[in-house]
Amino acid sequence: MAPNGGSGSGTGPLALLRNIYTLDTLDTRFTTPSGVPYRPLEARSPDKRRDSTSPKPPTNGASPPKWKTPEFYLYYLVFLLAVPSMFYVAYSVSRPSDPRYPKFERFLSEGWILGRKIDNSDAQYRTFRRNLPAMAALLLFHPLLRRVYNMVTTRGDVKENSAEGVEMRFRQRTSFDFVFALVFLVILHGFSAIKVLVILAGNYAIAKGLPRRYVPVGTWVFNICTLFANEVCSGYRFGYVARLVTGTLGIDRKNMVVDLPAVVRLGEWMDGFGGLMGRWEILFNITVLRLVSFSLDYYWSLDGRSTVGGVVERDADTHKKKNLDLSNLSERDRIALPAQKGDYSFRNYVGYAVYAPLYLTGPIITFNDYISQSRYRSATISSARTWKYAVRFLLVLLCMELVLHYDYVGAISKSRPEWSTYTPAQISLLSYFNLHIVWLKLLLPWRFFRLWSLVDGIDPPENMLRCMSNNYSALSFWRGWHRSYYRWLLRYIYIPLGGSSFRSLGQGVRTVVTYLVVFTFVALWHDIKLNLLIWGWLVVLFFIPEIVAGLVVRKEDFKGRERTYRWLCGLGGVGNVLMMISANLVGFAVGLDGLKAIISGVFRDYSGLVFLVTACTALFVGIQVMFEIRQGELRRGINLKC
Repeated sequence: MAPNGGSGSGTGPLALLRNIYTLDTLDTRFTTPSGVPYRPLEARSPDKRRDSTSPKPPTNGASPPKWKTPEFYLYYLVFLLAVPSMFYVAYSVSRPSDPRYPKFERFLSEGWILGRKIDNSDAQYRTFRRNLPAMAALLLFHPLLRRVYNMVTTRGDVKENSAEGVEMRFRQRTSFDFVFALVFLVILHGFSAIKVLVILAGNYAIAKGLPRRYVPVGTWVFNICTLFANEVCSGYRFGYVARLVTGTLGIDRKNMVVDLPAVVRLGEWMDGFGGLMGRWEILFNITVLRLVSFSLDYYWSLDGRSTVGGVVERDADTHKKKNLDLSNLSERDRIALPAQKGDYSFRNYVGYAVYAPLYLTGPIITFNDYISQSRYRSATISSARTWKYAVRFLLVLLCMELVLHYDYVGAISKSRPEWSTYTPAQISLLSYFNLHIVWLKLLLPWRFFRLWSLVDGIDPPENMLRCMSNNYSALSFWRGWHRSYYRWLLRYIYIPLGGSSFRSLGQGVRTVVTYLVVFTFVALWHDIKLNLLIWGWLVVLFFIPEIVAGLVVRKEDFKGRERTYRWLCGLGGVGNVLMMISANLVGFAVGLDGLKAIISGVFRDYSGLVFLVTACTALFVGIQVMFEIRQGELRRGINLKC
């Protein structure tokens, strides 16, 4: 069975590992079309199993397997030489014997693997790592507390699958989520929970109070202004606001003849009780997405129709006309079908916006989907799958720990190194592994909080589909990276703006403008920084060559010369990879100045050009393997489009 394959068979450690690393374990959305209700893999007929590994003729335009061809045996040899060499280069400059070691040693901490120190210099991962035991305890406590609450509030005379039982489950879940959200906010943010609730109330008032035609504009203006205001005002500290109101903003306490006004002293006292996470505004951006989701889902529900991305799809009563099973809707229907009118209440809204497992980092789930899964337990929730997902999370955590114990790329970057003292290979691979650490540090919290949500009975989308190194297309990369955010962008921005079309020059220009709007929002949503704006615009710029190449170099023009077409696509993929690495280094690692220093270090002499050719050759080989992985998925009826 190939990686990301089917459900697996047999016994033993290898079979268990294969079973853990299936797409169905990662997210059933990858093995079930979005418009089809989920059924367990073993319950499907063999010819309908998207993950089936039984031999079958190529379908969906897939080519015959190439894994055992001479071409791929050559690629295996390249892998055997290149991959260990890549790890060794990063390890060699991380050893205590390296002359530059003292410069970055201060960024290292005591480790736990074979006496090695750990590169714990990244603030995001350091915070996650330090709080992991407490979060693991909360992962167990929160679902157990819900069970106790359900036991206390369940009526014994109500059957679980009856209409009354369904509504009782819904009231139990939403009531618990609302109360727990309030307690969770106070514990996390202390008195700043008031600020969060005020913002939530403002958005709710706009959605429910404005005339219908003004709701979308009002929602976007309010939430974009909130993003900027949170950043500019640094979370609206009570003491600062009180000083602003009383006119004592520029007065130093030491120079005052009389005491500060009581309201100022009260504000400063309240600032001292900021909870476990005093700077609430840092991760509030993810909540803004849920506020927009509630408002627009409610707006689209007012005309009594279901929508996909703001486009009217069908009557909201389709489930009655087509006898849809509301207890096992497809994902598309869970998102598109509006909730009942009474479900758009303030209680449900707060419970959704501050749903504890997904509050801090996501993944993002739409309001309609949250309501649907609160009323009916999703058929995709399975104890066996959740356990395997948990094991998969632990393996990723172990991978991150191993990398940080042996490759000190983050510490080296933070020590302001003299890149001229490193070889082109060292510079390039330090940058490459730096991006891998960025990928892992995002993957881990997303997987952890999704695991918590699965344990609690809500199935949000998986955020990371493929490893960072298993991407050759700039367009496809963004479909699989932060996938729930990508889907949110599609539904609430991209499709309402018209989507994409390149049938004419005018449509092509409009599409590029749409990309610019989307990625400008993405950049500002991450943080209001110039390097992120540059990153967003670079991403759009790097889309254009791939789009043009796709229009000019068409597969049907190479009939009978499929290998030539595949190799041409591989060359284009090499360019895409280099551009994606550059853009992400600017946005999330070393910034624009750092990228300039890295590029000048690589090209300072002839050896840099030799390394670049060698690296591009290795990338070409890797991309051919990526092509074959996707062809293998097509042969099993899977088209992930990324």
